[in-house]
Amino acid sequence: MEDKYKRYKPTNTILGEGSFGIVSKYEDCYTGDIVAIKKIKIKNPLEGIPSSVVREVSLMRELDHENIIRLLDVLSSKESIDLVFEFMDGDLRDFMTNQPDAMNSCSIKKYLHQILCGLAYCHSHKILHRDLKPRNFLIYCSKDIVKIADFGLARPIDDSLDEYTASLATMRYMAPERLLGHGRYSTPVDVWSVACIFAEMVTRQPLCHARSAINQLFSIFKIMGTPEEETLPGYNSFCRDHLGFFPPKKTPKDLAKVVPGLEPTGIDLLQKMLCLDSRKRITAQEALKHEYFNDLQNAP
Repeated sequence: MEDKYKRYKPTNTILGEGSFGIVSKYEDCYTGDIVAIKKIKIKNPLEGIPSSVVREVSLMRELDHENIIRLLDVLSSKESIDLVFEFMDGDLRDFMTNQPDAMNSCSIKKYLHQILCGLAYCHSHKILHRDLKPRNFLIYCSKDIVKIADFGLARPIDDSLDEYTASLATMRYMAPERLLGHGRYSTPVDVWSVACIFAEMVTRQPLCHARSAINQLFSIFKIMGTPEEETLPGYNSFCRDHLGFFPPKKTPKDLAKVVPGLEPTGIDLLQKMLCLDSRKRITAQEALKHEYFNDLQNAP
């Protein structure tokens, strides 16, 4: 396995860093292609490969879609596991920040459609991503392609499982049912995350952003209205146990004023993606059929 490392030549360019390790740019000496290698350090060699890495690799090997990042190779040594991915130009966060003029209504529609295509594929293969955010969408600028990346927190959908374990997903993109602490949830949580990203692509600002789960929930309710227990199961007990009172009722805001500049069909789709009742929230596959995308084939 060590010999496989000779295939990849470092370019001394770091693409990103995180708690997992480092992502760097390499050249494939066999093909001449540029690749991205995610180096995950093994903290305790006696414990072997972390289960989270095994899970990520096994899930990624199941996925083969043009809007999902491709895992090309897996390298291992005593010190680390290295995941070799296709190289992309950057992520959606940097694209929104550094090329704001390129993020026009046509691009937003095109990118959202591709994101939903990739997500619908994941869900059809019984995989929850659980950490969708702008940093986890990679862009190939010259081909105008966006791909879902970073399946480190992804899980197989298991209907027999009582609850999923808590994860460190980014709070501002987290669905209300997760913010309430529900351990049992499914594909609607990913759709909610994409809705938040959709709104952010339009306004360049997070739809909701707070420092705690409670305040994040109330930021959501200021926009979408205060739910009833039937709409958001567990809301009453959450207020009783964590607050000791029931906050004043909020009426829903006009999303067209919250996300100015988005065409009416886009507002309608966003409304369906942000449904507080996860059972009624539109699915990724249903969203792809929404009239918002009717004119996509005419886009340049």
